[in-house]
Amino acid sequence: MNTLFRIRFFGPQTDNRKSKIKNPKCAGIVAIVLTLVFGATAAATAQQIGKIFHIGFLDNGTASGSAVLLDTFRQEMSKLGWIDGKNIAFEYRFAEGKSVRLPELAAELVRGKVDLIIVAGAGSAAAAKKATTVIPLVITSGGDPVEQGLVASLARPGGNVTGLSSLNPELNTKRLEILTDAVPKLARIGLLWQEGRLAPGDLALKDLRAAALALKLKLEKIETQRDTKGLETAFQTAKQKQVDAIMTSPARVFFAERKRLVELAAKYRFPAIYVQKEFVDEGGLMSYGADYNDLYRRAAVYVDKILKGAKPADLPVQQATKFEFIINLKAAKQIGLTIPVRVLERANQVIK
Repeated sequence: MNTLFRIRFFGPQTDNRKSKIKNPKCAGIVAIVLTLVFGATAAATAQQIGKIFHIGFLDNGTASGSAVLLDTFRQEMSKLGWIDGKNIAFEYRFAEGKSVRLPELAAELVRGKVDLIIVAGAGSAAAAKKATTVIPLVITSGGDPVEQGLVASLARPGGNVTGLSSLNPELNTKRLEILTDAVPKLARIGLLWQEGRLAPGDLALKDLRAAALALKLKLEKIETQRDTKGLETAFQTAKQKQVDAIMTSPARVFFAERKRLVELAAKYRFPAIYVQKEFVDEGGLMSYGADYNDLYRRAAVYVDKILKGAKPADLPVQQATKFEFIINLKAAKQIGLTIPVRVLERANQVIK
């Protein structure tokens, strides 16, 4: 509260600036005014200190699937002085892989009058953006927010949205190149795609098709339902289409079901590359992409700034700066794949 109080004294002037107020009555008035001024300031400060900010979290995945990244976010918030239940409270909304529910869940958070909404992925960001143009939105990860119509520019977002870009669409070419080098006679790739995915994902698919064409690869889009039966059916379809390897789109639902996906890839003996290291942590073959733990830590810094008065419009969207290429030789042995030495040498980490 930046209020300037001016107190003027009327009466004889003195050149002695250090002179004290002689009139007891006047002194009493001054004391009362100063008490009111500093008392009001102290009360306002106390009220701000005691405020609990309510933060919404919107994700197309599941609570269990996102737990590892949420832990990273909360730990960073704690380091910045924000303690859950003390000066901050979270409202979580998970669509459980049903993208059509995102607009409804976003509207719930807006009606709940949260102070800020954290959005995981492009679909969640698009739904939240439609639900509010006032409440600040912080993206934890996603593709190009300019291309998706979420911000005016990376340097000057200009609205209520800011955050981080994982550069997933831009990294698709690199993933295809890795598969080409790692898998002998690679010609056909099966892309697991979430059925009914919202519009932002279509942009990523367009870029991926162009990248595959440039590498003379055939890309087979395999739409997948979230349930266990649907995932199994997708791998059966991939087998029928005689694909040589598997890629997953960066859908939150696949991250939530990463353990099951890794098991199915091993069962059907498909070489597979994933967008995050957490898939390899579950036994997957390879991953190449942004360090999502780093992105969630940086998202916490943005939330901290906004809660302290910064405007999303003035906070540039930052792109991922840390990338990881991880290979799991145990998974390679399980499907009978020998990874060439030249590929192993490029990895940040090789699990033996």
